[in-house]
Amino acid sequence: MQNWYHIIPKNTGISSYVWIIFCLLPFFFIFRSSSVIEITVGIFVILLFFLSYRLSFISNSKLVYLWVSIEMSISIVMTILFGYVYFSLFLAFFIGNIANKAGFLSLYIVHLTTTIAATVIIFFTNNESLFPQLPFIFVCVLGVALLPFTIRYRNKQHRLEEQLENANEKISQLMVIEERERIARDLHDTLGQKLSMIGLKSDLARKLIPVKPEAAINEIHDIRQTARTALKEVREMVSNMRGAKVEDELLRVQQLLSAAEMEFRFEGKQALDHTPLLVENVLSMCLKEAVTNIVKHSNATWCRVIIKQSLNEVFIQVEDNGEGMPKGASSFKGNGLQGMRERLEFVNGSLEIQSNNGTILNIRVPNVVQQNEQEGSV
Repeated sequence: MQNWYHIIPKNTGISSYVWIIFCLLPFFFIFRSSSVIEITVGIFVILLFFLSYRLSFISNSKLVYLWVSIEMSISIVMTILFGYVYFSLFLAFFIGNIANKAGFLSLYIVHLTTTIAATVIIFFTNNESLFPQLPFIFVCVLGVALLPFTIRYRNKQHRLEEQLENANEKISQLMVIEERERIARDLHDTLGQKLSMIGLKSDLARKLIPVKPEAAINEIHDIRQTARTALKEVREMVSNMRGAKVEDELLRVQQLLSAAEMEFRFEGKQALDHTPLLVENVLSMCLKEAVTNIVKHSNATWCRVIIKQSLNEVFIQVEDNGEGMPKGASSFKGNGLQGMRERLEFVNGSLEIQSNNGTILNIRVPNVVQQNEQEGSV
């Protein structure tokens, strides 16, 4: 489905209001004519141009070149008869969106040549009336020369960014799959042999109880020792699967902001004291998500992170001086905010958002240090 900006070009470095003026100006040039026939023909030509311009965007075949040819002809007629050269900017924008390199270069050369030729002709035939708009005509011809390449390279950059984003998503998925397979292999290697041994020794002990009770007791002791060994190995394996710590995440945040040319400001203590690994992992993920949103969406120049740990709670504040959240937007929809709230709710935490001349995210999680210390003393 095509959008409105296929008529009024978007992201060309020129305001949409200027393009609206370009759409309305041809009527002013036409109504300067005294002949009713000239006015009627001029209005018909304008409507035909915009119809062809629209069809050139929605056509997916060789008809595109037909519509562009009609648009070029209309642009030349409007330039020579009425002195209106600004249709050439619409054509320059469309030519920049042509993906085929041969088609792009062909249309670019033809359009630039015909525009310059038509401009030279009207200077020799109608110089006095065009003298007031001479600077605008010069800018228009310069736009015809530069705008197609600007649009083409911008579109290419957008495609590369999309491909890079898709590649990063695939890499993340592959990393998750690889981690799952690694965990499965470790569990198999750690528990597979031990559980098989426990099963065999259990069967042997059951058979020995009526015949040799002492031998059965020895087998039961072996089963117990094997189970303890397996439990120890599982605990060691789980302890090696360490989650992300806030202190380590702050280093990555600083690197990310530095790459985005944003100033990083920090207040508080980086390392959390006696915080459970699950809680710290959740806080690290929320911090990462918050800063990633700032880099992607805020257009900020600095980001400040404040970390405070009290007896009652762990408090993290992430602030920026960017554009803030759109008015009327839900506080917890979009940009991963819903996922952040769900993670925090899992550890009885909360998320608050303030958006005014920037955005402030307040993350609070109950502190369980005292409870852990009491459990450890029992």
